[in-house]
Amino acid sequence: MFHIGRRRHLAALIGLVTVVLSGQACMAAYPEQLIKIIVTFPPGGSSDIVIRALEPLVAADLKQGLVIENRAGAGGNIGMTVVAQAKPDGYTLGVAPAGALTVNPHLNPTMPFEVKDLVPITLLAEIPFVLVAAEKVSAHKPADVITLAKAKPGELSIGHGGNSTAMHLTAALFAQKAGVQMGLVPYRGTAPATVDVLAGHVPFAVLDIPASRQLILEGKLSAIGVSSTRRVPSLPDVPTLAEGGLAGFDSVGWFGLVAPAGTPPDIIARLNEAFVKALKDPSVTEKIRTLGAEPAPTSPEAFARFIASESAKWRKLISEAGIKAN
Repeated sequence: MFHIGRRRHLAALIGLVTVVLSGQACMAAYPEQLIKIIVTFPPGGSSDIVIRALEPLVAADLKQGLVIENRAGAGGNIGMTVVAQAKPDGYTLGVAPAGALTVNPHLNPTMPFEVKDLVPITLLAEIPFVLVAAEKVSAHKPADVITLAKAKPGELSIGHGGNSTAMHLTAALFAQKAGVQMGLVPYRGTAPATVDVLAGHVPFAVLDIPASRQLILEGKLSAIGVSSTRRVPSLPDVPTLAEGGLAGFDSVGWFGLVAPAGTPPDIIARLNEAFVKALKDPSVTEKIRTLGAEPAPTSPEAFARFIASESAKWRKLISEAGIKAN
């Protein structure tokens, strides 16, 4: 009986070691096939350009090709649903926009996926905005805007790139933190908002930096402040809105890499390593900054905390400001 017991124990131990070694071998072999990355906006957008800039470096690091597939629509919900429902094996990833993870859930009670259906890999890039004033408006810093707005409650307005966009929320956050009543005027993107503030049809606007930088440098628009916590390299002389007196102001567009929930942690770690390394490459950094964005590599844990904090911030603003979906 003793010998039989020992043999059984030894067989079980050998079986366990075999399973462990087999699992390690499988993990070491990842990736064994092409990796599909779902981009939730059409070709040519900032998230699409960034992931395509990263693709050759990541493919070389992983020794496997990446296939980029654009699944646009519903503010990123369509693409994210595809990722959330994919097999959690590391072969389907998604470029998640800020809105799909931290804004849409508070505007749409019937979301096709939940944030818990996805696991963060790394933040990819942040896109700061700039609050500008028309040339003829006598405002050059947040205090000037606040003084004008308080003198004419509800009469002044801020143009932005569309309802429920990050630019809309940035404008709403400014009004909230400044404690002023200002109309928020939606446009179909940055370009028409830029045209109208340039013409003086709206006194202020929240714009993306590529659309406004040259106009600011030429003095055709006055830059009140950038929306990020740090100054932007492409506009180094423009202070942040927080520096201008709105303590804690932080509002940026962003997108990051996610995988289906249940993807093995070792695969997440390997993907994080490859993408973070690529994001730090000088050639990629230059391309990202040309878009008016900033590379933002993080650990999976830091990205998860960032998503949670952004979601809480926008939930509070959406509720207090009464912001509705389109």
